[in-house]
Amino acid sequence: MNSNITIHSPKTFDCVEMKRRGAERIYNQVANMTLKEQLAFWRERTELLRKHQQTVKMKSKTSVN
Repeated sequence: MNSNITIHSPKTFDCVEMKRRGAERIYNQVANMTLKEQLAFWRERTELLRKHQQTVKMKSKTSVN
């Protein structure tokens, strides 16, 4: 008997499936946009992400101190 066999429990979260759903959602959001509209969309989303990251960073610093 091989003692290196590992029995896995059923997946409760599928990372690849989540990525695909996210990509499909974004695709549907920008599908009918012009290039100019898409660029504006990504600039806005990037700015929102940066603000969110700063908020998380600040919360992390205050919870450590």
